[in-house]
Amino acid sequence: MPRGRTAILHQLPYATPPRAKGALRIEAGAGGLSLLRQEGALRALFPRKPHVEAVILNTSGGATGGDRLEIEARARSGGHLRLTTQAAERAYRSSGGPAARIRNRLAAETGARLDWLPQETILYRGCDLDRALTLDLAPGARALLVEPVIFGRALMGEVLDEARFRDRIEIRRDGAPLYLDAMRLEGNVAAHLARPAVANGAGAMASVILAATEAEAHLAPIRALLPATAGATLIAPDLLVLRLLAEDGFVLRQTLLPVLDLLTGGTLPASWRL
Repeated sequence: MPRGRTAILHQLPYATPPRAKGALRIEAGAGGLSLLRQEGALRALFPRKPHVEAVILNTSGGATGGDRLEIEARARSGGHLRLTTQAAERAYRSSGGPAARIRNRLAAETGARLDWLPQETILYRGCDLDRALTLDLAPGARALLVEPVIFGRALMGEVLDEARFRDRIEIRRDGAPLYLDAMRLEGNVAAHLARPAVANGAGAMASVILAATEAEAHLAPIRALLPATAGATLIAPDLLVLRLLAEDGFVLRQTLLPVLDLLTGGTLPASWRL
């Protein structure tokens, strides 16, 4: 971003920050959608698919100070529930009040399949976002999760030298801890990511997690798709984890889309390609 515009950003008079609240609850089983509750800024659309696919919309346009967004989704026994987003989520500049908070609570029952496939979250300069995802798996349930993040708007010359981002992913199977990943970035995030031992200057990243009996069979094909800035490993025979770093969101998608196509059997939601 040009220096003049950066100076204007510092001088903007922030009054009461915009606030948004939204809650979305979805349940689906072998017979299709069984429960839908929508409140405030969160809505869902349902394209015609063999499975239940919910395209989530945040009508507030993004997340900023004081916002509270909550999603609850459950795949019932024998059902297949897939969740994605219409577009990238945006974490806007905060005025210094409470952090924007996003809580996503997912569950998959025995014999169910749940796919959590949101598009990127874009962190704006000055954002303050606190996000957490929990997933409860019953024995025999299958889940695929992706969480892509873009650190600033590179094409606008934005440098993420002022931001706060807290992110947590927790997965339990039959009540026992299966996977936990937490990240906390504060202050000059760009300088932190520039460190060779951290991200070596990457401007985007994604985590992909597959909890499924066939996870081990996917390891070699996925590794064949990865660049030097990514890695995939089996934490357990049925738990595959991938971490991908990239220069920007465009380069990130060049690798991420083929990986997701492989793991979804070529049925990645259409919103990812718009």
